[in-house]
Amino acid sequence: MSVVVSTSARPRAGTVNLLAAGVLWGTGGIAGSVLAATTGLSSLSVAACRLVLGGLFTVAALGALGRLRGVPRTSAVARRVVVTGALLALFQACYFASVAATSVGIATMATIGSVPVFVAGASAVRQRRLPDVVTSLCVTGAVTRLVLLTWSPEAAADRGRFVAGLVAALVSGAGFATLTLATRSRVAGLDPVRTTGFGCLLGGVLLLPAAVWSGLSIPLHWDVLALACYLGAVPTALAYAAYSSAERCLGDCGHVDCHRSPRGAQAVSLGPCWRVFSPRWCCTGTTASGTRSWLWPVTTPRT
Repeated sequence: MSVVVSTSARPRAGTVNLLAAGVLWGTGGIAGSVLAATTGLSSLSVAACRLVLGGLFTVAALGALGRLRGVPRTSAVARRVVVTGALLALFQACYFASVAATSVGIATMATIGSVPVFVAGASAVRQRRLPDVVTSLCVTGAVTRLVLLTWSPEAAADRGRFVAGLVAALVSGAGFATLTLATRSRVAGLDPVRTTGFGCLLGGVLLLPAAVWSGLSIPLHWDVLALACYLGAVPTALAYAAYSSAERCLGDCGHVDCHRSPRGAQAVSLGPCWRVFSPRWCCTGTTASGTRSWLWPVTTPRT
């Protein structure tokens, strides 16, 4: 007996959720920059604030939905949470340091542009073969965009500061790529939302000592508190929830192999929604100002 199920609506819903997650992520840099300008917080403080609040909102939502019960206390779960938290802390701290040294646009574009390059290089080394022609061309385009960023008027104003910010963005991109590759396999009993919630909390805790040392003091004004809550709730907790929904929809329909492909949504405050397929790439980059295709759409039927 065979059952034919129409899944045409699920890929559309998955795509909408994926784009929504990208737009929400894309507002994170702007919100963090405004919060820093309003309060005088350092980049470490902004990163810690985002991770702690994002983790609290995510865990609170999971608790309200009864999804915290049954989380296994195994070494595999502990390792995944620790790795996720540490890489999220690195990713966020370097990203907001880049924003402070350059601008939201430069930091975001440099980080987004570097991630496919890092993942392509790591994949080539792991698979012991060179990327195909199309992947090589796309990576070349990403590198070209990074080089063109160095011609920004901001670079001429303070070359040393600009270079330091660009390096921070590249480190952030490397952390994002590492997180993507490190979390490509699932851990029993730990879904992406749980991983994100616990990882954000741990990452925020890891950054707190340095944030306190640099001056973590948020004025208790309603506009500042609203902005901080927005930073933790919308481009962090809600964006990750939207991505997880997209992952389920697209994965169930056979458009992506969620168990084999890395989850690029981890850590993303930057606004890219992207996936790496084996052996091809699919990468959609979304910023607050719009949506662009970084690589090309690929669907892999599940057999």
